[in-house]
This record gives sequence, C-alpha cells and structure tokens, in this order.
Amino acid sequence: MRPPRLRAGDTLALVAPAGPVPADLLEKALPVLRGWGVELRIGPCVRASAGSPPYLSGSDAARAAEFTEAWCDPGVRCVLAARGGYGVQRMLDLVDWTALREAGPKVLAGSSDVTALHRAVDVHLGLSSLFSPMPASVLFDDVAVEHLRRALFEPERNLVVRGTAASTLVPGRASGTLVGGNLSLLAGGIGTPEHGSARDAVVLLEDVTESVYRLDRMLTQLLRSGWFTGVRGIVLGSWAACGAPADVEALLLERLGPLGVPLVGEFGFGHVASSPTLPLGVPVTLDADLGTLTFDAPALT
Repeated sequence: MRPPRLRAGDTLALVAPAGPVPADLLEKALPVLRGWGVELRIGPCVRASAGSPPYLSGSDAARAAEFTEAWCDPGVRCVLAARGGYGVQRMLDLVDWTALREAGPKVLAGSSDVTALHRAVDVHLGLSSLFSPMPASVLFDDVAVEHLRRALFEPERNLVVRGTAASTLVPGRASGTLVGGNLSLLAGGIGTPEHGSARDAVVLLEDVTESVYRLDRMLTQLLRSGWFTGVRGIVLGSWAACGAPADVEALLLERLGPLGVPLVGEFGFGHVASSPTLPLGVPVTLDADLGTLTFDAPALT
C-alpha cells in the first residue's frame, strides 16, 4: 500500500526515535523544511536533552509515544526522523501498531537506525516508505534536500535513480520489491517479528563506522539465517569509515557474489553527501550494467 503524497499546507511531523538531535543542525534544517510549504510539528524528543542512557533522545516509552502520537494525529501526512543513531529497536514493542493501522497510511522517511522502523511499518502496516536523508545531519545538503522534496511532493520525478559513481560488480538486470537499508539493523532484526527476507527482492545495503570484520559477521549472519534466499539483486551504498574501500568491496564481493544475482557497488546512498531518497516496498528494476534503479510506479499516490 502506497501512502498519499504531500501537498502544500500539509503537516510534517519531525520525530527523534533514536539518538539525541544536535540543536545546531536541527535549527539549520528547519527553515529548509518550512520552505517546502508544510506545517511542522516538532516532537518533544527532538528538542529534549539526551536521555538515560545518553545515546538516546529520551526513554523508550517517550520515543514510542512521540512516534505513535505523530502518526495518529489526523492532520499529519508525513513522519520524518530528525536523525538516526541508535535506539529504534528498543521502542518497537511499545508502539501501538493497532492504533497506527486505524490512523491510515502516512509517509515514513529516514535512514540509518530508522531501517528498523521501515521494517516495522512494512510488517505491521503493509506500507511503502522512504529511505531518505535526515535533516539533523551534515549530509542534508542541497542535492539530498531536493531529492527528498521531490520524493514527497512529486514522486513521479524520481522514477529513475542513477548511481553517479556506481560500479558493476556482477552484471545483469533484476526486478523485485526494493527492501533493505542499514546492514547492522537488518542483521540485528534476525529473529524479531520484523526480520523479513530478501525473497523476490532487490536489496539495499549500506553502513557506517563498522570495521571490515564486523561487516563480514553481519553478512554471514544474514546469509546463514537464510535471509538472502530468493534475492534477485543487490545495490550497495556508502561504507563511510568502514575501512579501506578496496577491502570493503573485496569482502562484499566475496560474500555476496556467490549469490549469482546482479550486484552494483558505490550507488551513492546512505551515510554520504547528496544521497538520493529511495522508496522501500515498491517494485523496481535494477540494471547493474547501467547503474540504475527504475521504479515501476511512484512511491506515493
């Protein structure tokens, strides 16, 4: 199910489901968001002091309540995570998913730790969502802002996304539903209600500040669990501060190449400047030779 697109005058709720939000980056981004012609609702955790533990924007109950209340507000059309960090998985069992279903479809946007929320919205609500840059980040540059704006207001303009520096690791074309996101969160979701799978899917994978052996461990966990069974194609994003790029690419090719599906590297999404917004849960065709993702239909109605 695809949520409706945003229109001028709609309300966008900014939430902090994971780490504390840097005030300077938030204040820099707010005029940009308001420039889209939306009404902003800023959740209490967004401007709260760091919680306990200090790597969270608030207690699990507070972050779950902020997200639930934003989604269930009949005036809100989009729920955008201000930043990632860590903590989404801790609050998922406290979210009132029944109330969210009754509230109807909304747009969820965010990335990194928000991968866990994308999985939950898919599993519990059956909704597509947007793996997108987030405003309280140094990576929320002009290109990222405009691509997210188009994804929200003019999604038909984002039907073809090209990785400007994409490299073909395994050639070929593949079609399937786009799933995935942050590797750490996908691996951490194994055994939970939201673990999902890559069957009949084109998979996005990216991460940040994980050493090569840790990436190896997470990929191995996904492979051994059967998560990749039936995968049709794989798109690799950024691996910022994950070690020497050549070592990371060698690992990814060694672990994922034997799956025998089209595989493209350096697609330019995730923890990187000018990242595109990529819709999850919608049909897509990957051309690993051209380095393109072509969506069958707009992500939002």
